[in-house]
Amino acid sequence: MLESSWTRCWTFIGASGTGRALMRQLLDAYQAPPRKYHTVQHLTECLTLCNDYMHCAQAPGEVEIALWFHDAVYDVKATDNEERSAAWAMHELQHAGVHPACIARVKEHILATRHAALPQGQDQALLVDIDLAILGAQAERFKEYETQIRAEYSDVPRVLFRRKRRQILEGFLARSPIYATPALQQRFEERARQNMARALAWLGG
Repeated sequence: MLESSWTRCWTFIGASGTGRALMRQLLDAYQAPPRKYHTVQHLTECLTLCNDYMHCAQAPGEVEIALWFHDAVYDVKATDNEERSAAWAMHELQHAGVHPACIARVKEHILATRHAALPQGQDQALLVDIDLAILGAQAERFKEYETQIRAEYSDVPRVLFRRKRRQILEGFLARSPIYATPALQQRFEERARQNMARALAWLGG
């Protein structure tokens, strides 16, 4: 699935060559310690959803390549992971001869996964919804996700982690709706709110 996804989006954006060496570099990055959640598992889940909801995108290849890069750089102690991931994407896509307008859109898609503001446009909304689909996962997967997040931030003291985690979940719950893409909203919205309400109760929120 990963190889077919890569070939499809690499071709769609008009990149030269196959980009296979870059694909392997990205997969290595997603497998680098101390990642526990932002791994190939998360990437695969995102790309699977992208394949399922490709019809919702105006430029599906741009959404798909942005998903490949959106967590390419992930340092739990850094605050600029998305910026560095976007910079990596820009460098590689420029080298591959991709049109500047396409590169600019991919960059903005990646930066939208900071979740600091609501996404702009249909494709950006789809990408962000896919990234947040884990919030609406089945209860067992959501519980695993919460465990993985805690493991990634194992160096953070328990009290501080709980306070920060509450803030993040409360921020997503405050969105109305959480998901802007109608198809994903229908599939994930209700369960996401249930999952996060349970998580907040466990965190003491």
